[in-house]
Amino acid sequence: MQLDFRNINTLWTSIIVETLSRLGLTTAVVCPGSRSTPLTIAFANHPKIETIPILDERSAAFFALGIAKRTHIPVALICTSGTACANFYPGVIEAKESQVPLLIFTADRPPELRNCHAGQTIDQVKLYSNYCNWYTELSLPSVEMRMLSYLRQIIISAWDHALIPYSGVVHLNCPFREPLAPIFDPNIKTLFSERSFDDFFSNIYAGDKKCLTSYYLADYLHQWLSKPKGIIIAGVFNSYNPYLYCDQIFFLSKVLNYPVLAEALSPLRNYAQGFSNLINTYDIILRNSKLAEKLVPDVVIQIGEFPTSKQLRAWLENCKVEHFIIDHRPESLDPLHNKTHGIKVDIHDIEIEFDERYLPKKRSLSYLKEWKKINKIINQKIKSSFNKDREILEAKVYFILSKILPAKTSIFIANSMPVRYAEFFWMPNKSQFIPYFNRGANGIEGTLSTALGMAYKAQSSVLITGDLALLHDTNGWLIRQQFQGHLTIILINNNGGGIFEMLPISQEESFFESYFATPQNIDFYQLCSTYKIEHILIKNWTQLKRLLNPLPSTGIRVLELQTDRKKDALWLQSNMTKLSIIDEV
Repeated sequence: MQLDFRNINTLWTSIIVETLSRLGLTTAVVCPGSRSTPLTIAFANHPKIETIPILDERSAAFFALGIAKRTHIPVALICTSGTACANFYPGVIEAKESQVPLLIFTADRPPELRNCHAGQTIDQVKLYSNYCNWYTELSLPSVEMRMLSYLRQIIISAWDHALIPYSGVVHLNCPFREPLAPIFDPNIKTLFSERSFDDFFSNIYAGDKKCLTSYYLADYLHQWLSKPKGIIIAGVFNSYNPYLYCDQIFFLSKVLNYPVLAEALSPLRNYAQGFSNLINTYDIILRNSKLAEKLVPDVVIQIGEFPTSKQLRAWLENCKVEHFIIDHRPESLDPLHNKTHGIKVDIHDIEIEFDERYLPKKRSLSYLKEWKKINKIINQKIKSSFNKDREILEAKVYFILSKILPAKTSIFIANSMPVRYAEFFWMPNKSQFIPYFNRGANGIEGTLSTALGMAYKAQSSVLITGDLALLHDTNGWLIRQQFQGHLTIILINNNGGGIFEMLPISQEESFFESYFATPQNIDFYQLCSTYKIEHILIKNWTQLKRLLNPLPSTGIRVLELQTDRKKDALWLQSNMTKLSIIDEV
């Protein structure tokens, strides 16, 4: 037991931290500041909690987010009062939207120092609004046992709210009066000299806090089995058990004989061994209007959030078919507003049971076979195209990564063009790569810091990002001194926002470069040198492949590929059309 009786604040915060430790907290990320001193000392002193100091609050929030994405365990995030709390906001939004558990402790002034222009004071009450699963303001520290018991129970409740019924953000605003430093108060030690705290923590349950429910699909299965033309969409999903996630979807596909349209950000494309119903080229297929019309389904079963593909969205919006979404979140995951039925359950918890007597005696497989045949043809065309192409094109990077990375590598895919190129060209494989991403709010902020959190104390990992997303978060490199593990950053440097080249605004030449593409003209070798980060300029594909397998075990490095975004955009527009053209099916 780790209680600190030096003064009222140290006792109060040590009970917070000891309770969290017993619940299962292992990591805290702390930003510097005075008002948060009692919290910082309590976390830093606890022998079972790793406490990581990070200067920049925005970077710290995304670093904590990255750790929690990988571990699926809440990470504590601590800052001082004032605008420090506001700098957590982008990370809070992403955590809420992508269901990542964070426990945020914002230190605050006591009530008598609010609304009177005391320094470093803002209104922190419900600062993060609806982006929290739960909010509470703690009482001012007290030594009454009744209040210490209240504190313990509030912390237990906060932990539960971070995980149940779904993971997310909990915000605890923590007012402190001085002394903030651990100045010794002999009265505190005397007060508790004859009191044992052995039983105080005995009611704390450190176990699986997710809602354990089994859900049977029997009724739905009978309904779906009557419709031979169905598709399963495996969308954006950060699975805590990718083996089980893939097995569940594979089994459902085999029972129904439905193709699985697998987004690159679900684990499925990386667990494709022995599974022939997986379709990875759906975005390209649906660019062919004849094929799109021919492949209209009778029913759609969506797992998780909708894929990135605008082509798929437009197709289904026009189809207006019956749509089922399997996801445990209460909010709607249907941006198309189709005839949607929400099956509010985690895919991991589904029991797929059915009575074989109800199987149709003659089941047509022609629809499934059509999808598979077209998918195979397009995959062959993709391979043929990239095997011939020796130029440094962004599109080819994702094709190579899906084939060359060491097995079980974690890869963080940045927003904007990287996530789209991955959807187009990440090839099915059996390497069990784990994709990570910030697709909750789809912003570019925090990309580097989140990837560093993902890679912290993990197997050697990879981040693929554009230049603007990396530049937006270069403060993430300040984490370098605390970082343990390895992260390879594959930097696609096209000197600007490549995604805008794909939009109609790119034709407005008079102001496109300044206001949309926003080239920064950065020498990344010099920038990396400032942070003592290894930098290698990639000159050909052979060099890139050699540097990606094996990966180093420690450190951070940047592998920079310099590309022409206008040329990349023209290549993509031209080749996506070519790839979709199929003579005969």
